[in-house]
Amino acid sequence: MAQSEHTIFYSIEESIKSYRQFAQKQINDRGFDITIDQGLVLSIINENPGIAQKDIARRAFKDHASVTRIIELLVKRNFLKRDSFEEDRRRFNLILTGEGKDILNDIQPIVNANRKKAVEGISPEEIELLRKLVNKITANCRS
Repeated sequence: MAQSEHTIFYSIEESIKSYRQFAQKQINDRGFDITIDQGLVLSIINENPGIAQKDIARRAFKDHASVTRIIELLVKRNFLKRDSFEEDRRRFNLILTGEGKDILNDIQPIVNANRKKAVEGISPEEIELLRKLVNKITANCRS
């Protein structure tokens, strides 16, 4: 059996964790008090009005309880507004507040710069090959 450090999965996980730490540091260093996950949840809601919480969790690669905690914090910080649906009181409609939209707009240049830095020196062809390979691994695991 190969040592875990020598598997492709270790390299993928290390890459993801390194990127997340780098990206969070860039946001923090510029004085913003928001986590990568909070920003991702805001972005998902902003891009998908009326999205169900289970779909937010799926898109953010988080479990339902984690997304619930993130949403609670975002509501408390006035980045999100939560309204009940008239036809189903168990569901909530999540809407970005002005402050939520502002923070997303403020951090977007940092997010763009982070992504650019992370793929520095990698050609578009290499990025596309990587995307295809990772998608194949994902498909293999889902079949």
